[in-house]
Amino acid sequence: MSVVSNQLAFSPEDLRRVEEIDRLARGGGVDHLIGMLDDPSWAVRRAVVAALAASGPRAVGLLCDALEHRRDSESRIAATVDALSAFTGDADAALAAMVEHAEIPVLADIAQILGRRRTTTAVSTVIALSRHADDNVAAAAIEALGRIGGRAAVDSLVDAVQSGNFFRAFPAIEVLGRSGDPRAVAPLTALLDQPQYATEAARALGRTGDLAAVAPLMRLVAKAPGAVVRLGAVALADLHQRYLERAGNGDAVTGQIAAGSSEGGVVRHLMLALAQGDPAEQAAICFLLGVARAPSAASALTALLDAAPPVAEAAATALRELGPQVEEQILQGIRVGDSIHRRALLPFVSSGAATRDVVACLRDADPDVRVLACEALGRMGAVAAVGALFPLLSDADPRVSYAAVAAIQSLGSRETERLTIEAAGSPDVRVRRAALRILGYFGSPFALDVFLAGLRDPDERVQEAAVQGLPFMDDPRAFEALLGAARDGPERTRGAAMRSLGQCAGDLRASAYLLKGLGDPDAWVRYYACQALGKMAFEPAAEAIIRLLADPAGQVRVAAVEALSCLRGELAAQALNAAATDADSDIRRAALVGLGVAQRSDALPLILDAARSPDAATRLVAISALAGFRSLSVLGAFRAAASDADESVRTASIGFLAAMPGGPATRTLISLLSTAAATEPVLAALSLHVEGRIAGLVLGLEEADDETAPALTSALARMRRPDASAALIQAMGMRNVAARKAAASALAALASREAIAALKTAAASDPEAEVRQICSLLLAR
Repeated sequence: MSVVSNQLAFSPEDLRRVEEIDRLARGGGVDHLIGMLDDPSWAVRRAVVAALAASGPRAVGLLCDALEHRRDSESRIAATVDALSAFTGDADAALAAMVEHAEIPVLADIAQILGRRRTTTAVSTVIALSRHADDNVAAAAIEALGRIGGRAAVDSLVDAVQSGNFFRAFPAIEVLGRSGDPRAVAPLTALLDQPQYATEAARALGRTGDLAAVAPLMRLVAKAPGAVVRLGAVALADLHQRYLERAGNGDAVTGQIAAGSSEGGVVRHLMLALAQGDPAEQAAICFLLGVARAPSAASALTALLDAAPPVAEAAATALRELGPQVEEQILQGIRVGDSIHRRALLPFVSSGAATRDVVACLRDADPDVRVLACEALGRMGAVAAVGALFPLLSDADPRVSYAAVAAIQSLGSRETERLTIEAAGSPDVRVRRAALRILGYFGSPFALDVFLAGLRDPDERVQEAAVQGLPFMDDPRAFEALLGAARDGPERTRGAAMRSLGQCAGDLRASAYLLKGLGDPDAWVRYYACQALGKMAFEPAAEAIIRLLADPAGQVRVAAVEALSCLRGELAAQALNAAATDADSDIRRAALVGLGVAQRSDALPLILDAARSPDAATRLVAISALAGFRSLSVLGAFRAAASDADESVRTASIGFLAAMPGGPATRTLISLLSTAAATEPVLAALSLHVEGRIAGLVLGLEEADDETAPALTSALARMRRPDASAALIQAMGMRNVAARKAAASALAALASREAIAALKTAAASDPEAEVRQICSLLLAR
């Protein structure tokens, strides 16, 4: 492939030279490319870097030589560093070999390159550089450890933090916090009393996600109001989130926060700091106030419900934590507040004692408030208030009308049925239509005459609502009326009748009317008839449905493909295969869905090809269609899709891998931990228990490095299953030290009797001093 990605980025002269670079790259002219690393054109240097990064092993030696001996040009040095960082082959060994004799500037560059390459094989080299006598080399190496992960270098990072050397300690603080190692807490806590490090140390303690970091951060919050409180709050919220992701349950953290909040001054400090914080700080303080369950915070939290979304969401969550303690304050806010306050407060109302106040909100001028009031009455089960909802069936805002219908349906009673039948005779067409929808939901045998009358209504929308309710009436007259509507009704009513006949699979007359509907002059009638026959899986309709693939109406063609996907005959399968390559993208995608439903092995190549389509929507549909197949090629497609440029494709692929049983799917997910843009979705997928998942995680732990092992043990801990806990205990006996260290932290989070026993055994007798130290620290907590 040409290194030219966008010709508009180059001048004519640049373009000529880039074409020469392309020729040299194809011909193996590495020497000439090395000579162009200091080209005056930035665009040309980028092309040289890309060509060298994709070259063979010979380029590594030449690049290392240029890094060490050709340092008369900053542009050349920068380009050489870029090329070695991006080199697709193995460059780590050659770089490590230079460390013994290279000069200080070169060593700093080597550290930077190894960090950017993010290969764990280079960790020992980077650790050695982090202890170098020169501060620049050490700082570059510490930053490199941060890029790689840092878990394998905790001792070196602790030494740097405790060195008293600002240029080493400051970059090491962040890396040590992100390591997630229990040994990070004590040295970071010691820095909280040193002004030049306190802010970064607090943030790093939050990043540890370690339970032992809660107490020092709570002491920080209790110190004095102001910036320190806000800093501690943000760190604690971060810690809780990371602990939750690691252990699958954050109760241990919130329990310690709640205990610490009972000490004098903490809640008061949080309340004083709340008004001064930025949105992130306010959200964190809301989290702490919710955990503290301090009723005195209710008014302050209520005032934030109309703040920026992250703050409002955090305030809402905190109010839910406060629960019944503050309900009277919430109701008072609803009574005296304006529409903005009502809109913020109504979602927290759940007690029947609030019925009168909520009913008053049904008359609010703001339609959002009326919607929320309807939802609250339904949630509260306020049957006595159902009569107040019926006037909203004619509300000018359709969202309010739909909310009222949903609330009435949830408050079913004799009175509800009586009021609904009465509403069906309203002079307002909106009310009649809504009433028929409600009666259809209840399926009341006393409402048949109302539905039959609805079929004679002058408004087609009312007729449609009546037709939709008829299949749920257990009376022969209802079915006869439905057939009559399918035969003689206007276009809209006939379409609704076709859709309703799909609910009547047991009667051959329904199938006959639907087959006739496939030839209706109205496209939407044909559409609904086709859909209904597919839903019924009526195989004799296959030929008639196939003919609709040439229908002039696009929606009918799509419906035909969807219907064929529900049929199992050979005719339907052949038609779906042909539709999967149709020029119409909508037809093609619908066919891919159908092929996925049918799961015919001969269709797999078609779906795999579609998974590589340049169109993201088609790739998404193809990936979804592959979910039902069991094949190594399907795993490969999911693996590729997990790195797709489109987020929805990535999310779908990881989701399907999560639900796929067996070791190969687990191995695929584990491999994504080192390549995925975001690891949390992959970790969540690994945490989902399916057949073979635990065994696959155990196998993965046997070979995991210090960066991968914590994710695998976290997945086991988050399952909260006895066999997953047993697997963690089993990991404490593995030969892999990284697995034993990671399993120790996961067992401490579980804190079961068996987990504690395993930690005690390891603290006393593990052959590795590092593991014994970690287990002892965890037990001391």
